[in-house]
Amino acid sequence: MKVLIIEDETKLANALSRGLRQESYATEVYNNGEDGLAAALHDEYDLMIIDRMLPGKEGLEIIREVRSKGIRTPVIVLTAKGQIRNRVEGLDAGADDYMVKPFSFEELLARIRALFRRPSDAVDTVLKVGDLTMNTSRSEVRRGKKRIKLTSTEYALLEYLMRNQGRTISKDKLIGHVWDFDADILPNTVEAHVGSLRRKIDKPFAGPELLQTIRGFGYRLEAAS
Repeated sequence: MKVLIIEDETKLANALSRGLRQESYATEVYNNGEDGLAAALHDEYDLMIIDRMLPGKEGLEIIREVRSKGIRTPVIVLTAKGQIRNRVEGLDAGADDYMVKPFSFEELLARIRALFRRPSDAVDTVLKVGDLTMNTSRSEVRRGKKRIKLTSTEYALLEYLMRNQGRTISKDKLIGHVWDFDADILPNTVEAHVGSLRRKIDKPFAGPELLQTIRGFGYRLEAAS
């Protein structure tokens, strides 16, 4: 099995290559985005491991370009950014899995094995609150039969609320799970995004409102009983 590694941290790239070779994988390593993209487009690989932040061309740009050419090779993204919004962006770009640094090499091997166990027609994961559904495999949101278009931040907010349906989630928790830890996000920024999300998933529909504001505590997504 041939693995393409695009990672600008030379020490990490070499460690990954050495470890994978010890596991009988063939590897090629590139330390910048432009050379890595050229290799991805002009050679055949069984797996690509791509860092998100690269000199020359950003990792997600590489994935989008590879996918636009019809290349379906599995891709694992490496990143220091572990927030839901960042994972959503990576998966939306066409990645198959997402690993947050630092990670153990044993976990990487397990993720690789899991990728190649997946059937081509894997069952979609669908979250449901009332008549609101989110297909996380397709990054698709619907209320009833109507598809709803969301920004990556709105999608990340909604996914976190849907995974915690019926629970009141504070603004601080939303900031911690949706935005980067080092981001300077104010509570009124959360309010603005929640308001925009509500206008898309609740206001246009005749059914009961699902996204509730719990004064002094936060927000709750819940189907009417």
